[in-house]
Amino acid sequence: MRILLVEDEYRIAKALAEVLIDQNYVVDIASDGQVGWEFAKAFPYNLIVLDLMLPKLDGITLCRQLRQEGYSIPILLLTAKDTSTDKVIGLDAGADDYVVKPFDLQELMARIRALLRRGINILPSVFEWGKLRLDPSSCEVTYNGQAVPLTPKEYKILELFLRHSHQVLNRNEILKHIWSFEDPPGEETIKVHIRSLRQKLKYAGANSDFIETVYGLGYRLKQTF
Repeated sequence: MRILLVEDEYRIAKALAEVLIDQNYVVDIASDGQVGWEFAKAFPYNLIVLDLMLPKLDGITLCRQLRQEGYSIPILLLTAKDTSTDKVIGLDAGADDYVVKPFDLQELMARIRALLRRGINILPSVFEWGKLRLDPSSCEVTYNGQAVPLTPKEYKILELFLRHSHQVLNRNEILKHIWSFEDPPGEETIKVHIRSLRQKLKYAGANSDFIETVYGLGYRLKQTF
């Protein structure tokens, strides 16, 4: 899942991004509101964590702008102003929740998880495809009960396929969901990750084409059940 963090305080942005990345989220950081706006238009985010006080375009204005343009992405505001007026303004602008700085990291992560669950409430909490099982809450993957050890990128790719289990995903769609703006892969990188993922699933007992290539279009999960 992909999160946009719009925060101009480098120390806070870096620390929060590291925690999110450790929990298998893809994170883009924008240091001002205008860059945040450009990122939001360019990439499919599952959540925006948005500081209230930003250069160029403040958080309230950016929040309003996103809602006026029809973006329904959950928005969590970070604010140093613990007053009811500021909270009301933020919620009225279209924010879904807010956390006051300095924030408790565990509380912030809990609120992030809650907003992400709200955004995907039509999806199951555990994903299954035949004998494959992926639990997003623990990041555990098993096939026929056997643990499948995956790298963070392999896990994210497999989760993406399960969230879009009846769709063909091309390389550009995989790229947009899995890699951050600052971490673009080389042309063959996606192929390498798909190949490795197939090998690990095969080792656990899956067919070698569990993730099948649809020539000229992309990849999808093969239905064998």
